[in-house]
Amino acid sequence: TSRDNKQKKKGGSKKGGGQKPKPPKKQKGNVANENQPDICKLEFKVGQITKVWAHPDADKLYCEEISCGEAEPRLIASGLRPHYTEEEMLNRRLLVVANLKPKNLVGFKSHGMVLCAAETKEDGTELVEFIEPPEGAELGEIVAFEGLPAPEPFSGAQVQKKKVFEACLPNMKTTDEGLAAWDGHVFVTSAGPCKSTTIKGGAMR
Repeated sequence: TSRDNKQKKKGGSKKGGGQKPKPPKKQKGNVANENQPDICKLEFKVGQITKVWAHPDADKLYCEEISCGEAEPRLIASGLRPHYTEEEMLNRRLLVVANLKPKNLVGFKSHGMVLCAAETKEDGTELVEFIEPPEGAELGEIVAFEGLPAPEPFSGAQVQKKKVFEACLPNMKTTDEGLAAWDGHVFVTSAGPCKSTTIKGGAMR
């Protein structure tokens, strides 16, 4: 009986020891800084399109492989076929919204989105341009915002649940100089600001 008791004690301590560390690990994963500005909850990364092809089942979509300084290129779908040729897309440097939950776009799983500025032209058609990082910004660099604290990006699930991207959209516009900005705070990298080529005061999306 003394052996049985010892075995029971050992088994009990193992179970207890295995259960105690688990809750703190889960809590750490869910910690999110709610008090930071909404734009700081998003993660914008410097990227470059390394491969692009027309989506076989969607007239407006391109499928892209985008290098963001990660182990593998990101697969992203963008509705840019009315605005850019494949040749104009290939090797383009841009900003990727990197912490969005993956979405199926006409059967293609898109892991983020590319950031563009848009404006309506006099003839009623839309002009769309990439928001581009400066040449010296390295692939994978996370964009900061002038005058705001360093971003602490939410997880994709948190971004979706709290509708963070939707909350940021109304204040995302290019400045009178064409610089990308949220509520007047310019998108910056270590090499300088990010900008549109010609669109000034245009909505970003």
